[in-house]
Amino acid sequence: MTLPKNGITYADAGVDIDAGNALVERIKPAAKRTNRSGVMAGLGGFGALFDLKDAGYHDPILVAATDGVGTKLRIAIDTGHVDGVGVDLVAMCVNDLVCQGAEPLFFLDYFATGALETDKAARIIEGIALGCERAGCALIGGETAEMPGMYPAGDFDLAGFSVGAMERGQDLPAGVTAGDVLLGLASDGVHSNGYSLVRKLVALSGLGWEDNCPWSQQSLGAELLTPTRLYVKPALAAIRAGGVRALAHITGGGLTENLPRVLPEGLGAEIDLSTWMLPDVFGWMAQTGGMSEAEMLKTFNCGIGMILAVSPDRADALTALLAEHGEDVTRIGSVTETAGVHYQGALL
Repeated sequence: MTLPKNGITYADAGVDIDAGNALVERIKPAAKRTNRSGVMAGLGGFGALFDLKDAGYHDPILVAATDGVGTKLRIAIDTGHVDGVGVDLVAMCVNDLVCQGAEPLFFLDYFATGALETDKAARIIEGIALGCERAGCALIGGETAEMPGMYPAGDFDLAGFSVGAMERGQDLPAGVTAGDVLLGLASDGVHSNGYSLVRKLVALSGLGWEDNCPWSQQSLGAELLTPTRLYVKPALAAIRAGGVRALAHITGGGLTENLPRVLPEGLGAEIDLSTWMLPDVFGWMAQTGGMSEAEMLKTFNCGIGMILAVSPDRADALTALLAEHGEDVTRIGSVTETAGVHYQGALL
């Protein structure tokens, strides 16, 4: 078969280069707002450049993290409320970096879809830029992949990658010992883990995403799309003030699985569940699914999104500092000489 010149185009195959170019132009202002010291070249080149010396580092160790948003994206796709999932993407990466003692420096995103919808894509990436602003890191590059035949109409996927740095010898955890105080920072809801179970519980409840939320004035979908809280700036302030020995980001695995990751072998933790109020979203899910307290604690953050292990003589000062930075801080327990996480009091 002989085709006439220009008889078929890339657009005929489902890839619109012009739409991709329009997206890049639209998101440039949002990316520019994330510029920080160290950025040498960002969007538009084949790679992005970052100068660690200009960022103030003398003998830096780099720390990298990558993550996604998981099946929370399904709710965003089904409701059309996509503006917050970019914040989730950033938070899932940079909250992990700060647990190593690192300052997040820059972020790259990967956005993939079957057919590029410029407005929707721009809203998603503008959310990523907002998350970067809040975390103090630069949105320095990324990839928009239009892949017809790979995703159903309207579907998309997100992944992110962040690099941070610390001066040599300042990595965490370090020096954790029995008797250290555990400070819990409140979460903003479910964050970005456990959404396969969340979606199952919503199905069991018989409610739809646009139905009134049983515990707030928003729709159920909007409430469950509340973005993951960014702990970077308060956590860095606490680290720089001295006395922080470890941080644990409470993600998949809940308090039960994540806290032991930052404790030395042989040490554990005792947590008093009566020291904070279980947010309504978790109470609703537990009731809807008839879930046990143990299952909740190893699946969800249950209202505590980050835990700091701190020196006892610094606990009060760090609590005050974190509160000044807008955090709801609770002394939830202590590090013990018995391995594992042990609970007292009741959550449900």
